[in-house]
Amino acid sequence: MEKLEQFLEWGGMKKDIVCLALGGFALILSIAGINPLPFDSAWIAIILCGLPIILEAVIGLVTEFDIKADVLVSLALIASVLIGEHFAAGEIAFIMQLGALLEDATVAKARAGIEKLVHLTPRTARVINGAAETVIAAEQVKVGDLLRILPGETIPVDGIIQSGHTSVNQAVMTGEALPVDKHVGDEVSSGTVNQFGSFDMEATKVGDDSSIQRMIRLVQSADAGKAKIVGLADRWATWIVVIALSAAALTWLFTEEIIRAVTILVVFCPCALVLATPTAIMAAIGNATKHGFLVKEGDALERLADVSRITFDKTGTLTYGKPEVAAVQSCLEEIPRELLYAYAAGVEARSEHPLGKSVVQCYKKEEVQEDKTATEFRMLPGRGVWGIVEGKEIFAGNKELLLENSILMEESNQTEAEKYVNRGCTIIYISVESKYAGFIALTDTMREEAADTIAKIKEKKIQPVLLTGDHENAAKNIAGQLNIKEVYADCLPEDKLKWIDYYEEQGKKVCMIGDGINDAPALKRAYVGIAMGGIGSDIAVEAADIALVNDDMGELSHLLSLSKKMMKKIKYNLAFSMLLNFAAIVLAITGILNPVLGALVHNAGSVFVIINSSLLLKWREAS
Repeated sequence: MEKLEQFLEWGGMKKDIVCLALGGFALILSIAGINPLPFDSAWIAIILCGLPIILEAVIGLVTEFDIKADVLVSLALIASVLIGEHFAAGEIAFIMQLGALLEDATVAKARAGIEKLVHLTPRTARVINGAAETVIAAEQVKVGDLLRILPGETIPVDGIIQSGHTSVNQAVMTGEALPVDKHVGDEVSSGTVNQFGSFDMEATKVGDDSSIQRMIRLVQSADAGKAKIVGLADRWATWIVVIALSAAALTWLFTEEIIRAVTILVVFCPCALVLATPTAIMAAIGNATKHGFLVKEGDALERLADVSRITFDKTGTLTYGKPEVAAVQSCLEEIPRELLYAYAAGVEARSEHPLGKSVVQCYKKEEVQEDKTATEFRMLPGRGVWGIVEGKEIFAGNKELLLENSILMEESNQTEAEKYVNRGCTIIYISVESKYAGFIALTDTMREEAADTIAKIKEKKIQPVLLTGDHENAAKNIAGQLNIKEVYADCLPEDKLKWIDYYEEQGKKVCMIGDGINDAPALKRAYVGIAMGGIGSDIAVEAADIALVNDDMGELSHLLSLSKKMMKKIKYNLAFSMLLNFAAIVLAITGILNPVLGALVHNAGSVFVIINSSLLLKWREAS
């Protein structure tokens, strides 16, 4: 038995591809009546594609007494060969082997995603010991070590900043694209990227306890927690095998005609049954592709038909993930809004910070504008920027920047800015010549199709849920605009996983839609995972079952309806194939059908199933 398993594993996917290519070519020669060999070319497909199926069926029966569709297929192969239906046998073997190849490819993709995640972990750390600075392997860092992190470096372990100011890109953990200002006493996580300033930190969680290592374990374990769907053909396989063998044995016993018994096995050859599910799935996948979805898991659409909750990430999924200027307000009469905007754009023009770049880009879109350039400029990590514009000293940054430079705001000015903060905006405070002059509010812009998509999801009796690593104010602001009632903010990867588990423990199957590395564990664990393929990270796409190639969520409603339509097709196909088989059995028992006519009947059933499934290719949800 061990040698048989080694044979099946030989060569992996490369072997399967070669066997499928040769088998497919052989079937083309067979159906065309071209036989350059002394035997029917279909035998090549039977041996290369069919033999592994028969061996797997034998292993399953002997080791676990597991009767699934491969037992049915094996019986069909053997019965077809016995009556000379070589092409039918080769055709079944080819289709089943193709499905196995797609499954292997999916496993390889998931493995590749984990490997990329592992590569996010920095390999070295810079340890400070008095005046000495030593570079060591990251796994050698101990709790309590003092580390120095330079601009552009990835933080190797979790820790607390002891000195310095900076901005850290935490997208790997929270999904938020904007850097977060960090000061003394703030926590930083491994795997996040230090962008602008250098700082010293004390290590608090190292090795397997660090944030990035925890995420890697989450991704590796999440798939194990996802229930695998069992195909309808596999559910019925045991009963079908028993009925077919019993009918054949009894017919042989009472009629003593072996030809009738063989005919029963032939008409019960589950061509239509085997084709019922994969042909519908392939047609639905073709339809989904036309609407911008790349379906990576063969059974993803089957699972999608059963979901009752869709959990959305916010940044990059419901929003574009790019901040836009929502308001510019001046509090000095001598500096009108337009001039304040010009000063801010002038000093931010030399900034590398994403917020500063957004201010400049939005300013350039203004119909009336006057470009102003900073003659002097200085980046202040974790605070903002300083510059001289038209001879005036300009500060643009956070509150701490103004306080450190003794620039005071009146209470009314603070209240006005707080209104935008409560709506989820990020504020850049601006001073001119040491006087507080006003602020610029920036917010993430919602996707144009988001509101319509959420409304259509609700019409299908599916509840939308917002799971985001963003702050509560920003989350509630977006949820309010989209009328999403269930909102969970400040979610780390493990928090998203917990909420998905919570819903599924209540029997509610969850579809997760996200785009970031931090969404990868949730995409893996959810009953169905859909990743934004355009803006999303490679790791998120590889963790998901389905990728939305062009990031247009407007087609999500169509995909949900398509999955339900596909399941109806599958059930119709299965019901038809079963009725046809039972009718053919009755005719075979009575001797009306001989093996040749029996083969024609089950092939006709297969053709009907294929035609019925192909109607899904051009199906479109009624608007």
